[in-house]
Amino acid sequence: MKLHNLKPAEGSTHKEKRLGRGEASGKGGTSTKGNKGSQQRAGYQRKNAHEGGQMPIQRRIPKRGFKNINRVEYTVFNLGQIEKLQEKYAFPEFSIENLYANGLISKTDKVKILGTGELKTKLAFKVNALSAKAKELIESLGGSVEIVK
Repeated sequence: MKLHNLKPAEGSTHKEKRLGRGEASGKGGTSTKGNKGSQQRAGYQRKNAHEGGQMPIQRRIPKRGFKNINRVEYTVFNLGQIEKLQEKYAFPEFSIENLYANGLISKTDKVKILGTGELKTKLAFKVNALSAKAKELIESLGGSVEIVK
């Protein structure tokens, strides 16, 4: 084997016409990049939402409604759910800390109690909000309610 015998592996190389090397090459002039415009120039980068002059989708679609930045989102528990949770976890009191410790809510969640279902257990509640019906049912069983801000 000698240096003049060496050849690249079959299929590993292919000849491309050199672009922009004169009209005689057949790929001169615009070097296959078309006429004028940013895509012909070096350093072209497409903008993310650019649709080639067509009206972009975010401007074509109608806008509806709004997002109220003052809205307070609550994680809701019904009295029937609380009864089942009490059987499963045996809470000393139904508080945000106990719910978080058992992985039922996240750290920043606010908790609201609603009056759907039946509660048979006397419990102390420390929550962010509750309905009038829930408060009435809890206090009729002898439980206490504390609103936490």
